[in-house]
Amino acid sequence: MNYSTLKKGLAVSFVALMGATSIASAQDAAATSSSAKVFGGGGQYRTWSLGVNGGVLSPFVAIGGSNDFTNADVNLGYGISLRKQFGHVIGVEGNVFRGKVSGNNKDAPSGMVNGISEFETELAYAADLRAVFNIGSIDFLRRENSVNFFLTAGYGAAAYRTALNGADVKDVPENKGDNGDKKYIKEAYIPVGAGVKFKVSERVSFNLGYTMHFLDGDNFDGVYAKGTSKDKFSYGYAGLEFSLGSKSKSNIDWVNPLAVMYDELKDPSLRQEVEALKNRVSNIEKSVEDLKKDSDGDGVADQFDKCPGTPAGTAVDGSGCPLPKAPEPTAVATGNLTGFETIQFEFNSSVLKTESYPTLDKLSSVLRENGGKVTVNGYASSEGTAAYNLKLSKDRANSVKTYLVNSGVNASQVVTKGNGEANPVASNDTEEGRIQNRRVESARN
Repeated sequence: MNYSTLKKGLAVSFVALMGATSIASAQDAAATSSSAKVFGGGGQYRTWSLGVNGGVLSPFVAIGGSNDFTNADVNLGYGISLRKQFGHVIGVEGNVFRGKVSGNNKDAPSGMVNGISEFETELAYAADLRAVFNIGSIDFLRRENSVNFFLTAGYGAAAYRTALNGADVKDVPENKGDNGDKKYIKEAYIPVGAGVKFKVSERVSFNLGYTMHFLDGDNFDGVYAKGTSKDKFSYGYAGLEFSLGSKSKSNIDWVNPLAVMYDELKDPSLRQEVEALKNRVSNIEKSVEDLKKDSDGDGVADQFDKCPGTPAGTAVDGSGCPLPKAPEPTAVATGNLTGFETIQFEFNSSVLKTESYPTLDKLSSVLRENGGKVTVNGYASSEGTAAYNLKLSKDRANSVKTYLVNSGVNASQVVTKGNGEANPVASNDTEEGRIQNRRVESARN
């Protein structure tokens, strides 16, 4: 085929196809990327596409390498493709194409190498499965894409038959089976390619691509170089790709996910939802503050305070009501030595503090000198469980009894009782109140 004639034919075909697709796109009410959502999933897009292509087959590849012939002939190839896009970047494409690949040794000194002047390979088919990487789908500069670059790589198999020195491939004995039918060599290959696609409409794109095919053998051009090399060929093509699916959906190839994210963030309905959420948070915060409000400052929130307006400094119970006044200490000795002062304890402790020793010594002296009995009542603040606090209060009372007995008081003179969290002398809602409630009180029987 004449190279000039091939170029003219491809140009005329391209113009005609472009005109046809422009008319089709004008009649199609295309979806826009505004219908897409950031986390809307693949179901909101058209992800299947069907392509047709035609172009030039050559025994040479762009990256060079060894060849068994000095010159490449220009031959027509054509094929179809079916692609499934799994995301904005990654997809899988199946390809089938066929055509003729040929070359010659006209630049060799004698026009021949080892007695071979030319070859012609009839490519019955080449079929492969490729991964497709759209490297221009995420665009930081444009809101809508109209040009997209892609890379491909995969694995396939080809069926072909070859003739040398101008022979007709149909007449070569090696290319015929026992019954004179067609006989092809079947061989695996690896396709690696790149290309660019241009948006014609929401449905149609115009693709330009170039793929190198690396064969797993050295028989493609009819010359076997004793395993020192493997053959290869390339396919440069132009084609049209048609997006399949509902016209109400966007074509995933032309949706810029960054623009979709920006549009969604600027969506008035979303901003209204955010503002409504802010208002709800503000209302909740106000409700929490109302729950914490303590108008009379007694440590009990208003909603739980059954005795509002308690005077400042008044000891109250958990309901905010004043506690009954404790009876005045009964003097059992002259002067200021009553021996009935309250004994305080540290948090979660029943160990007597040294500062309580003078008080206990006075109480011991009264009991030893005057006889009689005393009831030692242990208490705890409200941290922890009620059962634990009951045990802790008993331990505190027993610590006082142990001290008195060790100081000479008869054990029968001291009765202990654990009261747990009962009868607090201050609010358990404040640390100051809880300190006062960790105590032991003694009373004469």
